[in-house]
Amino acid sequence: PGYFLGVVNGVKDEAAFGAYQGVAMPTIEQYGGKMVWVALASNQATAVGPQGVILFEFESSEQARKWYNSPEYQAVVGQRISSTDSATIFIDVE
Repeated sequence: PGYFLGVVNGVKDEAAFGAYQGVAMPTIEQYGGKMVWVALASNQATAVGPQGVILFEFESSEQARKWYNSPEYQAVVGQRISSTDSATIFIDVE
């Protein structure tokens, strides 16, 4: 499998981020991705850390990248970038 990790350090615009989530999830599902887990700030072990972490699983690393670079996701990714302070990471598993 391949994984895509999203880390949200802060939300600049709650409404815009909520709208992004509503349109991003169908693109993930369209490419066979599924949410594996989500952790919110209320679950932090330390006082300083991200507001949220979410992990998606795809059938392969290639499929995760295909989704990320797809026209469907590229049409909405700017909403995440503009509404949050966040980072994303591809995790390749052999």
